[in-house]
Amino acid sequence: MAISATHDGSELIGEVVGDRYRIEEIVGAGGMATVYKAFDTTLERPVALKVMRREVTGDADQLERFRREARAAAKLSHAHIVTVIDAGEENGRPYIVFEFIEGETLKQRIKSNGPLPITEAVAYAIEIGGALVAAHAAGLVHRDVKPQNVLIDSAGHAKVADFGIARELEASDGLTKTGRVLGTTDYVSPEQAMGEDVTGQSDVYSLGIVLYEMLTGEVPFKGENHVAVAMKHVKEQLPDVQRLRPEVSSTLAAVIEKMTAKEPVDRYLSAASAESDLDDVLAIETARAGGLTGEATVVFDTLPKHSRRLAPPGLSHPMRTRLAWLVSLVAIVGIAGLLFSQVRRGNTGERQTTKSTPGSVIALRSSGAFDPLPGGDDKEHSEQTRNAIDNNPQTDWATERYENSTFPDGKGGVGLFIRTNRPAGAATAKILTPDPDMTVEIYGARALPGDLAGWTKLGGASGALNNKTIKLQSNKDLRYFMVWITALPKHGQAPGKAHISEFSLRR
Repeated sequence: MAISATHDGSELIGEVVGDRYRIEEIVGAGGMATVYKAFDTTLERPVALKVMRREVTGDADQLERFRREARAAAKLSHAHIVTVIDAGEENGRPYIVFEFIEGETLKQRIKSNGPLPITEAVAYAIEIGGALVAAHAAGLVHRDVKPQNVLIDSAGHAKVADFGIARELEASDGLTKTGRVLGTTDYVSPEQAMGEDVTGQSDVYSLGIVLYEMLTGEVPFKGENHVAVAMKHVKEQLPDVQRLRPEVSSTLAAVIEKMTAKEPVDRYLSAASAESDLDDVLAIETARAGGLTGEATVVFDTLPKHSRRLAPPGLSHPMRTRLAWLVSLVAIVGIAGLLFSQVRRGNTGERQTTKSTPGSVIALRSSGAFDPLPGGDDKEHSEQTRNAIDNNPQTDWATERYENSTFPDGKGGVGLFIRTNRPAGAATAKILTPDPDMTVEIYGARALPGDLAGWTKLGGASGALNNKTIKLQSNKDLRYFMVWITALPKHGQAPGKAHISEFSLRR
C-alpha cells in the first residue's frame, strides 16, 4: 500500500511500506520525519521506520538531508551505531528502515535518574566516542551529538542515531555551508555556533558536553533562546564540574575541560585520542569507586590492556582481599596524577603546534561585529564582517551611518573582532580602508569578552589609516583581536560611516 497523506502520522498505522514493513505505532516525531515501530514481514522482526513528513517533501534541502542520512548511516557498521537495514521512496516520500532499539534515549535516562554513576557516565562516553571514531574514519562528522540521539538498548548499551545533518569531512555543499548553524545549541561547538566549518573536533566538543550532563544532570548553559545558548558556548567558560559533582576526579575534570576547549587547537585532535584518555579515566574511576556497576562492567572488559592495568586486579573476582585494592589504589593515585598533568599540558600523544616566526602573518579564523551595550545591539552589519578578512580588498565591512559622524550618547564606539587560528602574539596590525580619516584602537583578549572592559588595549592610530602599520604591545597567547572605532570618517564619499576592506596581523 502506498504511503498516504498524513498530519500527525497516525494515518499510516496499519499500512505496509515497501511491500514489507507493516506500521504498528508511532515512537517519535520531529519537524522533518515521524518514526514508527514496524514489523518486517519478510524477516519477521520489529524495525524502526522513519518516514519523511508530507509537508516537507517539497523542500529540496530537507529532502536531500533526509536522503543524506540514509547514505551516511549506510556507510557505517559499528556496535554502537544504530544499523540501517533498508531505505526507499514511496509515493514521493522517502523512508529509512533501522534496527529497532527496545529501550530509552540517554536524555530520558538522565531525566528519570538524574546524574549517572561516574563510571557509567564514562562508559557511555567511551561507547559514543567509539561510534564517532568509526564515523570519522568513514569521512563523516555527526554534527548533532546529543543525548536525544543516543539510544540505550535493553542490554544497557549505547547506540548513536540520527545522522540527519551529518556531512562528509571534505564536503562543501550548500546544506552545511559556512554561516549556517545546524545542530542542537545545548551541545553545539563554538565553531559551529559561529557558522564556521566543522570537523571531528566539533563532535568531540559535543560529546564533552554530553558527558558533563551525564555527570551533573543538567546542561552547562541556559538562555532565553537557542541563539543565547549558542553564544554562551562561544564566550563563557564551562561551569566547574567538580563544584556540581565533588566526587569527580581531577583527572576526569581535566579530560572534560580538554574535550570542551573553546579553541580547536586546545581540544583533542580526534575522537580517538579523547576515547583513549577516557579509557584510562574509567580504570581510574573504577579504582576510586571500589568496583564496577551497570554498563561500566561491560565496557571495562573491552578496554585495552594498558588501561585495564590501571585498575585493581580481580575486578571480576569479588573475593580479592581489601589489601589488593589498597595497594592498587595507591598506585592509581600516582598514575592519575601523571595523566592529569599530561592532559593539562596537552601532552597525550598528540602532535604539538609549531613555533611561529617573528614578522610572519597570523592566520585569521573568523570575525564578528562588537557592538555592546549601552548603545549597541551586537549586530552592526555582522553579516559583512567576513569581508574584512577574505583577502579581497574589493569587499569590505562597514558600520552603520551615524549622523554628523558622531556616535550617539552612551555609545563609545563600534568594533570588528577577529579570532585567530591559534593563540598568537601580534606585533603589528594593518588596516586597508577607502576612508580618508578615522580613529581606531586595537584590543586583544584570550576569550571573547562581553563588554569593552574585558579587552586589553594594545595600540591605536588616527588620521589616514589606509595601509598604515600600527605597532602593538601584545601577549603571546591572545585568541581575539579587535579594531575599536572611536571616531568616524568626517570626509570622503561616505562621512559618518567607517569601512574596513582588510585587517591583518603580524607577529
